[in-house]
Amino acid sequence: MKTIPFLKMSGSGNDFIVIDNRDAVVPEAELARLVVGACRRKMSAGADGMILIEPSDSLDFKWRFFNADGSLPDMCGNGARCAARFAFIHGIADRQMAFETLAGTIEATVGDDGVKIRMTEPRDLNTGIIMDIEGTPTIVGSINTGVPHVVLVVDDIEAVDVVETGRLIRYHPTFTPDGTNVNFVAVGNNGTIFIRTYERGVEDETLACGTGNVAAALILAHERGLSSPVTLTARSGGKLTVHFKTQGGRYQDVFLEGDARVIYRGDLWEEAWRS
Repeated sequence: MKTIPFLKMSGSGNDFIVIDNRDAVVPEAELARLVVGACRRKMSAGADGMILIEPSDSLDFKWRFFNADGSLPDMCGNGARCAARFAFIHGIADRQMAFETLAGTIEATVGDDGVKIRMTEPRDLNTGIIMDIEGTPTIVGSINTGVPHVVLVVDDIEAVDVVETGRLIRYHPTFTPDGTNVNFVAVGNNGTIFIRTYERGVEDETLACGTGNVAAALILAHERGLSSPVTLTARSGGKLTVHFKTQGGRYQDVFLEGDARVIYRGDLWEEAWRS
């Protein structure tokens, strides 16, 4: 039976199946079924998404990133850090590297304790949006940090129904047709920033979201005057740090820094993705 080698990796709690597909080990005709099947919790390896590392004509490599439901987002910050460490471990790239994503070129530096990536330039910053959520006027901010995000500041991060409220905002007419990711942020008495995220494509709360952390940091910087760097604590307890510069009211030179852990190495059998 044909098997596909992979690493299970985690970026601050966001977990991924990462495959070296430079030699086309993934059967293209079964790709959609493989992604959804292999990412199933309990029935297979289970993951928030799958990353295929593939050849690039101009950079160290390119990736194809898939959400657990098989959708193809432009960017994933935690996934990008895991892809970078995977490439370094396998000799595909040096510690300093650049790779292709649908959101553009991502530059990465693999350190001894984590990975730092340069994000694509954020766009479409919009704050003070008043939305009707089941009859309640709710003020949110939105920004695209490679994928679209909404950020909602709350008083109690533990009291938030992330899935229910997140789903209402994710599918709200304001963000049709593509929908949005949704981040809930609370600032503690000691200044610690906590974040929980409902991820589009996973359709559930995830333990961390890299692009969501960037979105939250930039919106808090815009609304509350926070300066770089901004560190946030994800649901996993992991910390992600966002570095940025401002010029003329715009954010640029945005970097995301955090861990990229190898959990285990394995081989996917065909029965891992077939029903």
